[in-house]
Amino acid sequence: MNTTTKNQGGNPGAQATQAKDQAQQAADKGREAASHAGEAVSQAASAVGQAVTQKASEFGHTVAQKAGEAGTAIGHKAEDATAAAGRGMENLADKVRDNAPQSGMLGNAGRSVASALDTAGHYVEDKNLSGMMEDVTALVKRNPIPALLIGLGVGFLIGRALSSSSRS
Repeated sequence: MNTTTKNQGGNPGAQATQAKDQAQQAADKGREAASHAGEAVSQAASAVGQAVTQKASEFGHTVAQKAGEAGTAIGHKAEDATAAAGRGMENLADKVRDNAPQSGMLGNAGRSVASALDTAGHYVEDKNLSGMMEDVTALVKRNPIPALLIGLGVGFLIGRALSSSSRS
């Protein structure tokens, strides 16, 4: 028999040390495996977080794009409606011309009304809503006090109309 085997086999202290070393190695391998598992879980969580963030960003971009498209479509519809109103005013001017007397004071008034409707109809049809807003903005900037007084007057009239209709 080998003396080393005899020493190890017969020596309980050596066996305890060997068992302790093996346990230490197993614990080290366990810690290393747990560390690798923790890193894998962390990487997986990070990947999931990035994917969720990317999907949320894509969703937000899609919503913003759809809202922009809807706003553009509404703007085009408003412009089309304004142009149609202008054409309607021009048609009304033609009807006033056709049905108004040709002479006398009523004839002059009819021609004036028809001319004003025709001019306003051309303006509304050509400028559309955005052009009219620019013109109103420029007018208010040039004449702020009269614009303020007109706004107050219109507000007063609307308030009176609403308060009298609510009492009925």
